[in-house]
Amino acid sequence: MPHIMFVEPLIPGNTGNAIRLAAVTGCHLHLVEPLGFNFEDANLRRAGLDYHDLADTTVHPDIDAALAAVPDSRVFAFTGKADGSFADIEYREEDVLLFGREDTGLPDSVLNHPRITQQVRIPMLPARRSLNLANSASIAVYEAWRQRGFSGGV
Repeated sequence: MPHIMFVEPLIPGNTGNAIRLAAVTGCHLHLVEPLGFNFEDANLRRAGLDYHDLADTTVHPDIDAALAAVPDSRVFAFTGKADGSFADIEYREEDVLLFGREDTGLPDSVLNHPRITQQVRIPMLPARRSLNLANSASIAVYEAWRQRGFSGGV
């Protein structure tokens, strides 16, 4: 399954939902500090329910450390600034699906990082600001998993 990577997430409920997503799909969730919450946050615990122990989650001090943890992976940066659609990618097992903060998305320093394979977007109607972070990750993960025949799923 691909890796999910959130850079500096702010809203505990989004990360809790991503923990749940990682647990039910077998993805590895990478969180890049600083985080806008701590793991004792009630909203994080509630959103993740009892899936925290079932999810493979790693917290990294910065983007370079996070990307070093997946040295041979392609990295797809999800951004509203991209022209290419996420649905046009033929996903591989170890790809990284990279998402930014809820309020600002990925900064230019990350979008222009040499490890970024491609910037992609999730299509939506014009004049809409953005999708929810956890929903965006879910859309991308399930497309990657669908392409792999939902391998390992029931």
